[in-house]
This record gives sequence, C-alpha cells and structure tokens, in this order.
Amino acid sequence: MRLAEVVEAFQTDLEARYGKRLLPGHRKALAAILRCRTEESGCADVHCTDCDTHERFFLSCGHRACPCCQFGASQQWLERQRAKQLPCDYFLVTFTLPAQLRPLVFSHQRLAYDLLLKLAWQTLAEFGLRDRKLAGRLGAIALLHTHTRALDFHPHVHVVVPAGALDVAHRLWRPRKGRFLFPQIALAKVFRAKWFQVMTDQGWRVSATLPEEWVVDCKRVGSGDKALTYLGRYLYRGVLREKDIIDAQDGQVSFRYVDNRGETRTRTLEGADFLWLLMQHVLPQGFRRTRDYGFLHANARKTIQIIQWVFRIAPPEPKPRPPLCCRKCGCALRVMIFPRIRKPPNPTTVVKEGLV
Repeated sequence: MRLAEVVEAFQTDLEARYGKRLLPGHRKALAAILRCRTEESGCADVHCTDCDTHERFFLSCGHRACPCCQFGASQQWLERQRAKQLPCDYFLVTFTLPAQLRPLVFSHQRLAYDLLLKLAWQTLAEFGLRDRKLAGRLGAIALLHTHTRALDFHPHVHVVVPAGALDVAHRLWRPRKGRFLFPQIALAKVFRAKWFQVMTDQGWRVSATLPEEWVVDCKRVGSGDKALTYLGRYLYRGVLREKDIIDAQDGQVSFRYVDNRGETRTRTLEGADFLWLLMQHVLPQGFRRTRDYGFLHANARKTIQIIQWVFRIAPPEPKPRPPLCCRKCGCALRVMIFPRIRKPPNPTTVVKEGLV
C-alpha cells in the first residue's frame, strides 16, 4: 500500500484534529508525498535509438520524508563513510533525553535538535582529551533519530566513534583497545549538566520533575560497518517503509514494526493519528540530521588520508552507477527530463497595488 493513498484518505481528518499543530514543513511533506511519481512531479522520457522503444516515467518528489525517494542519496552517504573507515574497533554511543523533555524539544525543534547533536559531540570530545590512554582528538559520525521502533516521538542521537584519538601536537595516533570506551554513567552526568546549562541560557523551563539519572549507552560494534548500515536506512527515506503498512480501512491504519527483542509486532491507529505520528518526525527544512566531527569532518580529509597511509590501507573505490540500458535490447538509453509544471495562478485572482 502506498503512503500517498493513506495521506489522500485521511488528510482531511488530520487537518480537523491536528490542524493547529501542523507546521509548514508538515504540510510540505504531505504535498510532496501526494505528488510523488505522479504527473504533477514531472516526468522522464526514455528512448532507445536501437530498437526504437519509448517509455515515460513519472519522477519522484525527492522529499526526505517520502519512503519512495532518495535511496541513492542514502547509498552515497554510506559510501562516503566507508571511505573514511579505519582499521580499529568502533563504538556506538547513544545519548537519550528523558521523556519529560520531549514536549520542550518538539516546541523548539530546530534549536533543540541542533543542541542535542552538538552537546553529544562536546561530551565525547572532552572525554577523549581527558582520557589517559587517548589524550587526543576523537572523530565521530553523529545522526539524529526522533522515533522509537513503534514510531513514538523519542529524540536521541547515535554517535559512531572510532576507538582511537589523534594527538595533533605530537602527531601521534593513540588506539583504544578493549571492550569499553568511556564509562556510561560518567557520560550521562556530563551530558545532563551540559543540557541543564543550555536550558538556563535559553530560559527553558519544564513543570515535570526531571530524573537524576539519564541514559547514555556505549557499546562496541566491531568494524563499524553494520552500525553505519543500520543508521543509513533511516537517514533519508522517512521512518516507515511502505511495505510495512499492512492495511487502511474502517478509518484505521495498521503497520508492523520490529521491537527491541527482534519480534514483529503490529500497531493500529486511527488514520489522523497515524499521519500525525509520521509528521512528528519531519525535520525542519534544511536541517542536517547527520554530522561528522573531529578528524572525520569533511575539512579533515587530508588527516584521514595520512592515517590510512600510515596503516597502509586503501579506501574502497566508490561504486559507479550502472548505465541505463534498454530492457529489450540492452543498449544505452537516451533520457530527457521534463520538470514539474507548476499550476498557473487562479485567473480570477485580482492583483492591485502589489498585493494579491
């Protein structure tokens, strides 16, 4: 079942129930999903000059909340991260905010998400400098997630960290061996203190009592490839795959998900509640949910190349995109792209003195 069909069926109910809470970005996401792979999004003419085969395809919307789009962008991100991998252990560190702060974060999404990423990195960077064995600059790949497996609003940050630090002053690479990177309780305390300082600076207040102990999880993930692959799945293509939408009838939508134990479960919601559940995870326009820090930053490309040269490893070559070939004869195709045609303004609209 296509998500566009669900949006078309329940968008009116969504506006009636959650219209006051919908942001402009939510409405843009809904409009993009509706026009995805339709005539409104433009088309591509494919012509084979050998067998004279002609076909026309509708283009995708390209919105990162659409489950049908940006598969190529996700693969390119994964290839860029693999090109920077080092021959050492990797750790996956997850910083989680308590449930009492979720309403505050949702009401200040752009700033709160940005701070969540930055504070997670600052906490790790300080531990890397103070650690006796590392005593250097860490590298990290941080990615923001806003949902649980059941798609409830739950902002948290995953950070993939190589178990090693770079001492710039002495030009040394110091690896970290063993099953542990940093104490989880200590990370949580420092992260909590930083967040409280930000709340004081911004004048943010919550009426609920915040817990004394916050949750930070730190575990070894081997070479890091599986962790990057897992994170890449949720990077660009929305939070729910269309094949996981089981049914939509009688005003309700059912979808399946895999819980933390690996068991497949089913959740059923009213149509408006289901769409609102998805809209909560639409990020502010232009917000970058994945960021590289330390010696893994894009500006430190030469540093990575030197480290790889010292270890005598060659980064994997990027996979070339396969050529477009005719399905009948296998020869090269000629493609012409026709962009989306915007609808002309209503002819009955009167323009006077620069105002509509």
